[in-house]
Amino acid sequence: MAEWLIEEGIGETRALLIENGTPLAAKLLWSGELFAGQSLDAKLTTKKAGKRRGTVTTASGRELLVDHLPSNLTEGEELTVQVTRAAIAERGRWKRAQARASETGEGQEWLSGAQTRGNFSRGHWEDIWHAASAGEVLFTGGSLAFNVTPAMTLIDIDGDDDPKALSLAAVPVLAQWLRLFDLGGNIGIDFPSIEAKSDRREVDEALGAALADWSHERTAMNGFGFVQLVARLEGPSLLHRFATSRVGMCARFALRVAERAEGVGPAVLLTVHPALKAKLKPEWPEELARRTGRQVRIETDPSLALEAPHAQILEE
Repeated sequence: MAEWLIEEGIGETRALLIENGTPLAAKLLWSGELFAGQSLDAKLTTKKAGKRRGTVTTASGRELLVDHLPSNLTEGEELTVQVTRAAIAERGRWKRAQARASETGEGQEWLSGAQTRGNFSRGHWEDIWHAASAGEVLFTGGSLAFNVTPAMTLIDIDGDDDPKALSLAAVPVLAQWLRLFDLGGNIGIDFPSIEAKSDRREVDEALGAALADWSHERTAMNGFGFVQLVARLEGPSLLHRFATSRVGMCARFALRVAERAEGVGPAVLLTVHPALKAKLKPEWPEELARRTGRQVRIETDPSLALEAPHAQILEE
């Protein structure tokens, strides 16, 4: 039976849905972020007469867009809201979190206290993280290239096989990584152009079967091989985070590498690109020292890629 495993990181909370030792889906939440399903007490800031939409402000000063407002509610009144979509950063703009008026929140299954907490098996998170960083997934005979835009996430399928065979081979891989990247919203898939309608229909049916348990709406493949998916968007995907906050993603990953470094010694040396050291919050190395029981030394090396931190245990 599939179960969410939670890994409490430094600056972030990671989650994997695991079944028989295999990751089926992934989630990522940065510390302090609002998340879908969360309940908040807030004050109604703006509401136009006769409308059920407006804005609310929390005690910490966060502003959210809100709908489903009671008709008799007036500006300045207190209410409880449930977050329906986390805030999302896009190139050049910031999309505020969305919420609806609600007495209680439903919560998030993957964040609930009943789920298992611990450390992931080595390689599980790393494989997903590096795939999201590269924006590419390889499969036998082809590849999926992911590109995040403000309008939609585009997925290009490329390979040397004939269009129908390549498309059918890509379908199960595509279905797998939609979940592992935690994708939602508008998603465009550029399959190879397939001439015969019967062959396009076969690919459509295979895609429908692969996504049968993934809530979405889908267009049929057109003559150019394009399919559009629309799924509920609850927050930034792993791909979105790399597109808008690559340094932040890499800084948190570097701390994870240091936390899991193996060896015997009183100190851990973390070597990173200079941009990552500048991104570290002062409390993060302190938390790393507390968790590992070791002194923490951070050095920089401009020759290192952002995505390639190095950690080692020092004997003295």
